[in-house]
Amino acid sequence: MKALLQRVTGASVSVEGEVVGSIGLGLVVLVGVAGGDSDKDIQYLAQKIVNLRIFADKEEKFSLSALDISGELLLVSQFTLLADTRKGRRPGFTGAAPPPQAEALFNQFVDAVRASGLKVATGRFQQYMQLEIHNDGPVTIMLDSKDKV
Repeated sequence: MKALLQRVTGASVSVEGEVVGSIGLGLVVLVGVAGGDSDKDIQYLAQKIVNLRIFADKEEKFSLSALDISGELLLVSQFTLLADTRKGRRPGFTGAAPPPQAEALFNQFVDAVRASGLKVATGRFQQYMQLEIHNDGPVTIMLDSKDKV
């Protein structure tokens, strides 16, 4: 499971011109579910994301997490994070979980993040979405559950 985090001052996601999710200060998290991902991957990333210290304190150091600042999270399923671009010019997506499995694991991930008590908004699974993101910094970090030690 991969997650691309972007620290934001605000963000929203729309489907067919309708805003379906929006947040204020916090994180936009694009989530790619890989074949073979499990509850361990979900729990690892959920805990890592809400506790990652990427918000500045009064001394402008990365000392605060989303939990520390009561940040909000916008979670968006993004299978293209699993793109394989090693051969040719067209990305392959065979590493991504099939849609029914990916949707179930993504929903479990949303529930795991919501268990933190933070406000969580989402996009709509397998829909064409438009995101409006107000990057803060910008700070963008890639996480992969396969990197856990």
